[in-house]
Amino acid sequence: MYYYGGMGYYSSMIVLIPAMIFTMIVQARINNAYRRYSQVENSHRLTGAQAARMMLDANGLSGVPIQILSGGDDLNNYYNPADNTVNLSRGVYQTDSVASICIACHEVGHAIQHATGYAPIKVRNAIVPLVNLTSRFSWPLIMLGLIFSTTSRYGSLMFNLGALCFVFVILFHLVTLPVELNASNRALKQMSALGIVNDMDYSGSKKVLHAAAMTYVAALATAVASLIRILLMRGNDNR
Repeated sequence: MYYYGGMGYYSSMIVLIPAMIFTMIVQARINNAYRRYSQVENSHRLTGAQAARMMLDANGLSGVPIQILSGGDDLNNYYNPADNTVNLSRGVYQTDSVASICIACHEVGHAIQHATGYAPIKVRNAIVPLVNLTSRFSWPLIMLGLIFSTTSRYGSLMFNLGALCFVFVILFHLVTLPVELNASNRALKQMSALGIVNDMDYSGSKKVLHAAAMTYVAALATAVASLIRILLMRGNDNR
């Protein structure tokens, strides 16, 4: 049976520092990109909702509604596979900026993935309930494992179960990355093919979506760093 003689709970946090710095840089980049291109009108003066509708209709998805979200962050936009709806923040829905149309079309990219049976999004949607469950119990199990490792033979079991639960969190982030990259690539290609953007709009859209994609890379990096931290807290010597 293992005991936990590795790095302490707080000292082990040092492995998270690079991921935290990377996340802050990425967040600043997406905020700056959105702020810049939300102030640039697109060439055809299309709102986010209009661009999304054009892309949906061009892909035979005229039955997919576009809903406006009340309040919230302009970067909080999503496609809901449960009711097959594209949900856009008020700022993205109503404005005719370069940022609005590329974000809206990115969400349509997810709708197209859903309609065409894109494998990674099917995997991601399938594991969401499991990930929600395991992410809730991972750290409580890890902490209980640390507490009881010296007094109960079940401490090691609880710690290992907690670490295993965290692996599912990493799996979710790993599957999410290609899903998001693919949605952005679909958006850029179709925005160009459908004449939604000109060359200048396309360049700005690419910058916004690339910055947004890096947030998912940062999330994956943070999850991996967290797992490394968990493993460092566990010693490798038998009692």
